[in-house]
Amino acid sequence: MNASPSRASSQRDRAMRLTLAGSIAVMVLLISAPAAVYPVFLMKLMCYALFAASFNLMMGYVGLLSFGHAAFLGAGGYLCAYAAKAWGMDPLICLLIGVLVASSLGALIGFLAIRRKGIEFSMITLALAQVVEFVAQQAPFTGGEDGIHDVPRGHLLGFIDLNNSIAIYAFVLLLFALGMAALWRTVNSPFGHVLQAIRDHEDRAVSLGYDVRRYKLTAFIISAALAGLAGGMKALVFQLATLDDVSFHVSGAVILMVLLGGVGTFSGPLIGAALVVALESALATSEFPAPVITGAVFILCVLVFRRGIAGEIALILAGRKARRNNGDNDATTPRPQEIKAVDG
Repeated sequence: MNASPSRASSQRDRAMRLTLAGSIAVMVLLISAPAAVYPVFLMKLMCYALFAASFNLMMGYVGLLSFGHAAFLGAGGYLCAYAAKAWGMDPLICLLIGVLVASSLGALIGFLAIRRKGIEFSMITLALAQVVEFVAQQAPFTGGEDGIHDVPRGHLLGFIDLNNSIAIYAFVLLLFALGMAALWRTVNSPFGHVLQAIRDHEDRAVSLGYDVRRYKLTAFIISAALAGLAGGMKALVFQLATLDDVSFHVSGAVILMVLLGGVGTFSGPLIGAALVVALESALATSEFPAPVITGAVFILCVLVFRRGIAGEIALILAGRKARRNNGDNDATTPRPQEIKAVDG
């Protein structure tokens, strides 16, 4: 039996409270973390977490698996770096240029790819991402194999020196918070609900009169824009933009992050990105191959957390709530509506 309107409203309110509380906790943690953790590591984590969250919008909320999402990360990074180094523009303008280029690229790739479904969609995104990587190798402004080095961070709004470690960290934290807030608003809006309806039953959404292609393309562009923002942030933090940012390796890594954290959950990409980035940093000086350890962790998580870490936590919490509501100790399987409501 479906949940009553009042019960569904209660679940949404509870989900919003949990998301708000979790977001506040994460922000407090990130604000205080530089006292104990290397700030550059934290900024790298935020860049990849936003990148993973943008990918999750497509995979988790629309049901489209892209094999070429790194194209948008790299495009945003390259254009932001070039605008900063060649034109000496304000960091905000550089980021805006990167986001606009990534959005335009997303519109082009999305327009061609959303005409197909399933593996065909994935292969089209992979092929077009390889074209972007080839262009990045050949274009004169990208620096080819060397990339763009010594990217100046500049002065934000003309007077805030981003070469100061505190200033650049605060700037990246603010952008990360704004990007995540935009994603949360997107998936919890009527537009986001339509996206999830398309993911769950596309033919039914078509029969209800929704322009499915338009919704998919809009989501694709939003996802590409946020990935471009993450790429621009990364270019400013590391003062570098290279071919690695547009490689298939990065596209595969973001899929791994989302699967580890939990597909279709708001907090999952953050958890997955934290796990992957922490593993890579911890194993950077190790003689043991980092991909082997990362692969082993992925296999372990798939076996133990089949819905991802955040997905399993949401399932457990929903199960406990269902048992409390029903007063039945044998009720171990919550309804799908309750599982979705826990994570927002």
